Amino acid sequence: MDLRETFDLSVAGLMSHKLRTTLTMLGIIFGVGAVIAMLSIGEGAKQEALQQISQMGIHNIIVQHWNPEEEEGAGEEDAGSSNLSQGLTRADARAVREICPLARIVTPQRELKVKARYQSNAFQTMLVGTTPEYIEVLNASMKEGVFLTEEDLLEARRVCVLGSDAKRSLFYFEEALGRQIKVQDQWYTVVGVLRDKGAAGGKIGGVLEVRNTDEDIYIPLNTILKRFKWEATDPELTQITVKVTDPGRLQEAANIVRSILQRRHRGVDDFKIAIPEELMRQSQRTQAIFNVVMGCIAGISLVVGGIGIMNIMLASVLERTREIGIRRALGARRRDVLAQFLVEAVMVSLIGGIIGVLLGYSMTEVITLYADWKTIVQPWTIALAFGVAAAVGIGFGYYPARQAALLNPIDALRYE
Repeated sequence: MDLRETFDLSVAGLMSHKLRTTLTMLGIIFGVGAVIAMLSIGEGAKQEALQQISQMGIHNIIVQHWNPEEEEGAGEEDAGSSNLSQGLTRADARAVREICPLARIVTPQRELKVKARYQSNAFQTMLVGTTPEYIEVLNASMKEGVFLTEEDLLEARRVCVLGSDAKRSLFYFEEALGRQIKVQDQWYTVVGVLRDKGAAGGKIGGVLEVRNTDEDIYIPLNTILKRFKWEATDPELTQITVKVTDPGRLQEAANIVRSILQRRHRGVDDFKIAIPEELMRQSQRTQAIFNVVMGCIAGISLVVGGIGIMNIMLASVLERTREIGIRRALGARRRDVLAQFLVEAVMVSLIGGIIGVLLGYSMTEVITLYADWKTIVQPWTIALAFGVAAAVGIGFGYYPARQAALLNPIDALRYE
């Protein structure tokens, strides 16, 4: 018997019990859909984390101010020791630049949450006071105008550079260069607009808080320190970013920076050091484990679907025993019977897999639309889910097919 005849017989067998065939497919459909949806959520989370890390600069060292008194359980002893340090200062940044041999660029930053306004448009944003080198550290580029200059820094000028989202929020499609915006009660002239980096904010690895830098407004460091009011207990800087000369010696550079700051801060741990590259590796490891776990959970649905296929196929063999006996009596070989039932099982899996792929892709679109989660459907995800569905059909369909092939023709003809 040729393959076409086997295929026709298998289709006829499935079509003779349409409802049963459809119900058998459901396990495969939902299993494949769940695998694609789960893995796409994991891939989306992975890409988003990588974007967050890359916007800080993979080969940078981030030093952020940290108040130990805000940590839960901080006592009087901790509060007293924190008075020995003034927090991060410009002198710390200069010391790192001068002492650390691996530091190529050191940029101090002071950040302040403010309300920016242009005519009737206003939004809450982060005002970042920094130095001209920060654009290289930020891995950013100019879309329009120029970044801050040394003259802007020395003269504490009232000029600003807008992130791409900040420009859209204030000016929409209007020209921004040369216009003045109001930051709290002060006016600043827009001298530049950064290109869109397209990264969202969030917390990475439970260590480093990362925000959407496209929403930031940048002004000279001296301007933010001189023209805004600060509490006496506020640190001079909120962050120091160090770009190293040799990316292969990041950890060594981080240890040098830590020892310099600990000495200057009299042993008070009022700062945190993070290496984006290390966070990226940690994020990739965590995400890989997450994908495996989520894939296994979704794969259980495929196993359940496979058991359903085996159960239905065994029932089908039982009720078609007399048909099998007649086919064998007319000259059909055991391998012909085996092929017929195995093709039926594989067809159920493959058709269910195709529908499951469509369902999984639709689920990712719905998740993105309503849950606002980033999802990415990779080609290998579809290939994996489809391959597993085919394997389930072969694996769980082989036993019933073999049982049908091993039936004795005489006993099968006597079966009532």
